[in-house]
Amino acid sequence: MYKLILEKTAYTPSQLSGLDLPQIALAGRSNVGKSSLINTLGGRKNLAKTSSTPGKTRSVNFYLVEPVKFHLVDLPGYGYARCSMAEREKWGLLIQKFLEDNSLLKAVVLLLDSRLEPQVLDLDLAQYVRTLNLDLIPVLTKADKCKQKKIEHIRKTWTQILGLTDPLVVFSSKTGLGKDQLWERIIQKVAG
Repeated sequence: MYKLILEKTAYTPSQLSGLDLPQIALAGRSNVGKSSLINTLGGRKNLAKTSSTPGKTRSVNFYLVEPVKFHLVDLPGYGYARCSMAEREKWGLLIQKFLEDNSLLKAVVLLLDSRLEPQVLDLDLAQYVRTLNLDLIPVLTKADKCKQKKIEHIRKTWTQILGLTDPLVVFSSKTGLGKDQLWERIIQKVAG
């Protein structure tokens, strides 16, 4: 349906410019399943590198989405990652520059691990995105690793905390659950 092509990788704030299409960012904790989500959305197993080691995405990766013509932007994960404090600060500044100085950014897809109760870092990012007046699309990942009762509990908890009117997207890269719903929400934000 949609094709994803890695078009650009940015390691420094100066490398973030030069693209003029609408953008949707993907943000979440290290090891929340961003790379697996990208691979599922793109219908290819090795589009984004997956790893059991958190913190493998160390750059801002711009994926061109065709035929709609916008960028799905993979941000480095936050939280646990085996790297120096200086490296984490560098990622933080890169993400901040991308989010704050970006008129092309239409929304942020916030990936949340469905196995975990709300985490402080996720709450902080959600609040930060809202202070920037950006739309938020919360997605519960790894739904295939939870019982339905747990997913419903986490979904209700996040819905209440975030004051959502639209339901959270429940997603599994293993089964494809939520893929079409997520594409629909993303395309609405790009068009809207």
